[in-house]
Amino acid sequence: MRQLPEIYSLIAELDHHPAAALEDQDLDFKEWSADTQHSISLMIEMAICMANGGGGTVVFGVNDKAVGRSKAISGVPPEIDVNRLKKAVYDATDPKLTPVFQEISVPEGTGRIIVMQVYSGLPPYTDTSGRGKIRIGKDCQPLTGTLRRRVLVETGETDFTATFVESSENDRLESLISPSAMENLREVARRENAPDDLLRQSDRDLLASIGLIKNGKLLRAGLLLCGTTAAIRETFPGYVWTHLRMTTDTDYSDRADGHEALSLALVRILDRVMANNPITTIPQGLYHFEIRTYPEVALREALVNAFVHTDYRMHGPILLKQFQDRIEISNPGGLSGGITPLNILRHEPVPRNPTLVEALTRLRLVNRSNLGIRRMYQALLIEGKEPPVIFDEGEAVRVIFRASDLSVPFRLFVASEGDKGRILTVEQLLVLQYLLRHSEIDPSDAARITQQTESDAKETLVEMERKLGYVDRAGTGKETCWTMRAEILHKISQPDLSDVGRRIEWTSTKARVLNLLVERARLGHSGLSNKEIRMMTHLTRHQVVRMVQELRNENDRIRLVGHGAGARYVWGEGPQ
Repeated sequence: MRQLPEIYSLIAELDHHPAAALEDQDLDFKEWSADTQHSISLMIEMAICMANGGGGTVVFGVNDKAVGRSKAISGVPPEIDVNRLKKAVYDATDPKLTPVFQEISVPEGTGRIIVMQVYSGLPPYTDTSGRGKIRIGKDCQPLTGTLRRRVLVETGETDFTATFVESSENDRLESLISPSAMENLREVARRENAPDDLLRQSDRDLLASIGLIKNGKLLRAGLLLCGTTAAIRETFPGYVWTHLRMTTDTDYSDRADGHEALSLALVRILDRVMANNPITTIPQGLYHFEIRTYPEVALREALVNAFVHTDYRMHGPILLKQFQDRIEISNPGGLSGGITPLNILRHEPVPRNPTLVEALTRLRLVNRSNLGIRRMYQALLIEGKEPPVIFDEGEAVRVIFRASDLSVPFRLFVASEGDKGRILTVEQLLVLQYLLRHSEIDPSDAARITQQTESDAKETLVEMERKLGYVDRAGTGKETCWTMRAEILHKISQPDLSDVGRRIEWTSTKARVLNLLVERARLGHSGLSNKEIRMMTHLTRHQVVRMVQELRNENDRIRLVGHGAGARYVWGEGPQ
């Protein structure tokens, strides 16, 4: 990829050479035609081609065959908006591409040319119809099956952080390593119970043991992890982290930027975030426990994920925005290897930077089994807070933590269950949190919120019913659902939710029971018994009788059929 100073030099060469002679694997020149739509289509094609070929620069507004600036530079019309071009490329590519567009003023033609910088990301890329090209030499060739297979193989084997840092041999190597970063790395790894014999090694031997020095040369992953700031900025010009304390969605009161090694950056960012992370004190007997609004373990896991999954070939910050009601953490590089926000709890990990991840794994700072995401979820859920929200935004990933209120009853319940040897899983916590906000849950809803298959989600519900005693089954067949047991609801509900209304207003409960009676009649199913209504609403027997009587006064089609334990309320004709 070519930077603007080099582009200026190449433009000067047009007086003596055609642009085609200046083109290379990562550089192309294209003329902007009078047919704007045709030119935009060409731009999309070139973005895909360059991304599949490892990234590159395309200069628009230049005839690649003419010699002489006045003949070669026709320019791009002033009415062409670069934001429109960026959106056009984004909308037409799969996975999404977000090139960087730069404008250069020139005296020839329309007075401006446009430079499109395309980062490689994680190919293969195509348009939304599945068509694509790949840059090979100076040409864009169709992305055939053979080439696609090659790209996939290269993607799996090629690791940007696994390449050597230039001039990192012998004595030069020590000058690239930050002593403070190494010391911090050892301290953090020691807290995670990394092997002592590993941590006692010299800096060079330690880095070699975790695969960051090979053949006497330092890998880029090693530089990222414990290099000096100067060396990192030279090798990774696009790497920077930014922390903003936001006052509104667009304004901030405080900002910090850094280019340090990852081991130092994580500490500095966490220190800044925790300084504005409110504490809630929970008195428990003789002790007082302090709970942060945002659990530190969740923040650390999210930050580590952001750093290890960043695409360091792209220019863009690892960005943390701290609002009054939420924290947002984003990093360049979209979700890879088939991972989506809807399967991220279940999908096998697909590291973007395998060498970096492997080194951190040996130091026990990350886990190869995708446990980091589950730790984030668990840290929030055990405190009765909302789980993180994850967005895949094409060439970036964004994680949002909401400033949910601590649920003291829920946190004490989880702790009490833990004392009994019942360590609640993320799936069980998600179900309990769901049932605090909804009167019932069926296997379909459980599968959606836990990211399980429907059959696995049903097994989770059955275990919570039969083994743990948290829920009760209601209904049969396709109408089977589960509701929270009244005694469990009483334990984990906030005080204002544990009275007669509990989770839903009286009128809402009536409307729901009425709708269910109508729906069961439409499907030809029997109505509802007093017991079934109690299980769904957590009302007492007498409350159900009073509620149904109100419904019957308002709807003369509700009938009571049968007697005693077999009596059922139905919608339709029948004896009173």
